Amino acid sequence: MPLFISRLTFLFIFCFGICKFSIAQNIDNTKSTKENGTLSGTVIQKKNRAPISNATIYISDLKLGTSTNLNGYYSFHNLPIGNYLVQVYFTGFKTIVKNIAINDSTIENFELVEDIIEQNAVVVTGVSKATQIKRNPIPIVTINHNYLTTNISSNIIDAISKIPGVSALTTGPNVSKPFIRGLGYNRILTLYDGVRQEGQQWGDEHGIEVDQYGIDRIEVIKGPASLTYGSDALAGVVNLIPTQPAPEGKLIGDRSIEYATNNGLLANSLMLGFTKNGLEGMARFSHKQASNYQNKIDGKVYNTAFKETDISASIGLHRKWGYSHLSFSLFDDIQEIPEGSRDSATRKFTKQITEMDNFRPIVNSQELKSYDIGSLYQHVQHYRIYSTNNFTIGNVRLNLKYHFHEWNGWDLTIGANGMYQNNIVTKGTEFIIPSYQQFDIGPFALLKKTWNKLDISGGIRYDNRSFSNTELFIKPNLITGLDMPVYGVDTIGAAHSFYNYKHHFSGFSGSVGGTYNFSDQLSIKANISRGFRAPNIAEISSNGVHSGTNIYQIGNSEFKPEFSLQEDIGLNYSSKYTAITFSIFNNTISNYIFNQKLLSVNGGDSAVIAGNQTYKFQQGKANLYGGELSIDIHPIKALHFENSLSVVYGKNKNIDSKLQSDSNKYLPFIPPLHGVSELRYDFNCKSHHIVNGFAKLELVYYTTQNRVYLADNTETITPGYTLFNASIGSSFTDKKGKIIFNLYIIGNNLWNVAYQDHLSRLKYFEQYPTDPRSYHGIYNMGRNIALKFDFPF
Repeated sequence: MPLFISRLTFLFIFCFGICKFSIAQNIDNTKSTKENGTLSGTVIQKKNRAPISNATIYISDLKLGTSTNLNGYYSFHNLPIGNYLVQVYFTGFKTIVKNIAINDSTIENFELVEDIIEQNAVVVTGVSKATQIKRNPIPIVTINHNYLTTNISSNIIDAISKIPGVSALTTGPNVSKPFIRGLGYNRILTLYDGVRQEGQQWGDEHGIEVDQYGIDRIEVIKGPASLTYGSDALAGVVNLIPTQPAPEGKLIGDRSIEYATNNGLLANSLMLGFTKNGLEGMARFSHKQASNYQNKIDGKVYNTAFKETDISASIGLHRKWGYSHLSFSLFDDIQEIPEGSRDSATRKFTKQITEMDNFRPIVNSQELKSYDIGSLYQHVQHYRIYSTNNFTIGNVRLNLKYHFHEWNGWDLTIGANGMYQNNIVTKGTEFIIPSYQQFDIGPFALLKKTWNKLDISGGIRYDNRSFSNTELFIKPNLITGLDMPVYGVDTIGAAHSFYNYKHHFSGFSGSVGGTYNFSDQLSIKANISRGFRAPNIAEISSNGVHSGTNIYQIGNSEFKPEFSLQEDIGLNYSSKYTAITFSIFNNTISNYIFNQKLLSVNGGDSAVIAGNQTYKFQQGKANLYGGELSIDIHPIKALHFENSLSVVYGKNKNIDSKLQSDSNKYLPFIPPLHGVSELRYDFNCKSHHIVNGFAKLELVYYTTQNRVYLADNTETITPGYTLFNASIGSSFTDKKGKIIFNLYIIGNNLWNVAYQDHLSRLKYFEQYPTDPRSYHGIYNMGRNIALKFDFPF
């Protein structure tokens, strides 16, 4: 019995954004008075003046990179004239980031210094042009490819859940949604390659439809400081940046193989890419499947298996007029839906075998070990096609975005972006939301100025969102018994689930902040921002059973937009032996939308449909505050002791002080105080053809979360826990020093601790809450050891 809602979306976005069955275009232009320019030079070691081969030189704004030859020489041709941020990096050396004015013939040489701390990360998210993270007042963090490959994760959001300030709401091992500083769902905008990700963001049981093996790095904005994306970025932005094109004249490829012991995960990914004379192409195929995961309390957890297939391809052209890229991706996931049904005597999992559901046998051991997908699952397919372009045509800028030529240090960008959606639900068999059309549009302006050690930036935006819902009548099919849409005279006696509805939301957002760089080692940041978020379709129109949640969900058509005001203060310090990052924030949200259980007149659960608890979205005021601290200590080059700590508190400000109690004064889905401590040793043994080796031990610790929304049995207290992880890995080379393959052995939860993450929805999947035994709900994954092979070529 596959349970899913058919949702077809057509989306057109002026600047950013695409979705299922979508077309998007991003066109940009820069002022130019000459046809084209060149950039060339050498990259050497400052210590001994020796040339560095295979160093990478990358220009983010042009999406163009190259590498040095054996003599350390590099060159770019047919570049648009202008000022660009150029990155030069090589493993084991300090990255150089420099603004370079490219003209008809520009020569720039670089000297790299050995360093063990990365200080010069470049970001492209939420800014008009690529910029250094340490000079950006917006609270932002980057996650590189090395971090993604040397940690275990079942999906791309799970891969970043240990980053300070970032968490994941999960429904089993392959369904994760990002939370930033206690906020998630439509309050976070997820991007793929800078393009808006639209895929049922409001649903608990839907993950982010992106191939985790195709992501090269990730940029996360914490808070509503990004004005270039509009509504839904109130809590922040997660930009998933895919593998970049091959350097000019190069053919690149990669084959990844992964196996994990806990759920028998089998994963493969193959990528090929080339660039020749400005023509570039890339393709990737990935597949992964897993059986049911296990822990020492539940054993094998029934209905947590999945099968996922991903395909992506792109082609691009770089010329003196700029560049043009066309990309396509397919995400196809068959995901079982756990429900927690158990035998009352043995607490073993049971399964539904008939529509009447009057008998549930215990699941046998062979079914628990099987890779076969059971009868209860969701099938999610997400197709994406988008084009990204940058045309140099005089001083005219297309795509409703104009970047003014820098004047006296002032950098001004104005523009507008938006999207159109047409969503159809009538091809499904369950209807929680109506068919609807949505149109967003918002103009914005960004301004930046640098005075020696001081950088200031800010902007303003005005958003508009319009909804147009279509009424829906449904009746049970006489043959199948499933609900189906009916029209005309057939609506007589039918359930009128949704009504025609139109609404318009609008509002201003803005941001202003500054960074003062006392030196290359020390800087402070401060930023204040106002965010805007229009209610989503589920919040205003839901009326039905939300599959996989045992909830009958009701929306509220009287909602107003959410507005937030967030203040951020941060400090960054780095030296040869230490790196410290510290930030605090305060976020006040008006018209905050939250889900609340409805009670019957007798005080018990209200049930529109038997067996399902009834919830209705409400609106009020909320306050979230907290911060993050990271301390990395490197007493010697090979030894790293890295520590991080995150805390966020969420208070419900909508309760009358006379009625406020410990059960209703906190917000739901707030992660507890938690931290990560990692001790890592790096090594090389070139005589044995081993390079880039590492061995690390890691502790992940969470305190008890007792600041929960207990009212109406919405949440429960979650005990604290500590997980011990360890891993080892290295690259193996041939006689010429070329890497043949990378091998990683990674172990998570090696002590096999039984725990429940506070943001795991499975902790509430319990059919017998009155059972006297102390273990209730479904527990997270137990011990898991992964083996990864990576073959670059």
